[in-house]
Amino acid sequence: MNPSFDRRRVFIFILFAFGLAWAVGGVVALTGGLVHSPSLPGGLNLAVVLIATGYMWAPALAHVLTRLVTREGWHDLWLRPRFRTAWRTWLIAWFTPLLATLVGAAVFFALFPQYFDPDLLQLRAALANSGPLATLNPWLLVGLMIVQAMLVATVINSLFTFGEEFGWRAYLLQKLLPLGPRRAALLSGIIWGVWHAPVIAMGHNYGLDYPGFPWLGILAMTWACVLLGVFFAWITLRGRSVWPAVIAHAVINGISGVALLAVRGQPNPVLGPLPVALIGSAGWLLIAVYLFFFVRWPDDGVA
Repeated sequence: MNPSFDRRRVFIFILFAFGLAWAVGGVVALTGGLVHSPSLPGGLNLAVVLIATGYMWAPALAHVLTRLVTREGWHDLWLRPRFRTAWRTWLIAWFTPLLATLVGAAVFFALFPQYFDPDLLQLRAALANSGPLATLNPWLLVGLMIVQAMLVATVINSLFTFGEEFGWRAYLLQKLLPLGPRRAALLSGIIWGVWHAPVIAMGHNYGLDYPGFPWLGILAMTWACVLLGVFFAWITLRGRSVWPAVIAHAVINGISGVALLAVRGQPNPVLGPLPVALIGSAGWLLIAVYLFFFVRWPDDGVA
């Protein structure tokens, strides 16, 4: 356990994490942003590659650079999986994002039923032009897409979410623990949310056409990161490893868009149904409140 709050290393880490990521964001903005980014071989575009690598990996690089610059050493990296003793935490990390995503979408559609399409007409139209899949029940396809996201997409996404979690949870959270685990979770979540500001301003998650653009989108993303940050912090401390947070983050990235398959019309993206929206995050709000107020947190000294 750190005996005192290490302001110096926290400041240096944040400087690196924001500086590196926002520099990459500047390159994305100067090369067309998210909307007009140049195409690359393989069907990707420059913005996707830069964000998935340079932006998302900035916190991990900041972690390493902070240790080098401050000569901190390489103890307490939180890289041991500890699966044998923390397998329950891994399961919680894997399945909770699906539950929270479905609850948030259900709450949004209950409040705004005009945007819910039980017949999945958009998906049906896409299937109609897909040859052998034309007769497939679209709800069955949604189920298959969820399974694929929980399995294949999670493994692939982990390559990128590790870049964030090795910084935010394996380093910043640890450095904030002298403030208490709950305060550390809240503060790291706020910092993590603000860190997204440049890509949110370029249309990530919420697009470019909504009331209050881009500040309301940045606020919504920060709100979502605080809620997610509570869960990520808890499973990191409970599992004594960064890997449960990596997995949970990867699952979220893989399944968050599923609710859009049931949308008709054009709902306000800042409200929902995505789990990073103000109402779409209702599932995460319930989880965060439960963990924050009704669950005993591990001691600060987990390492």
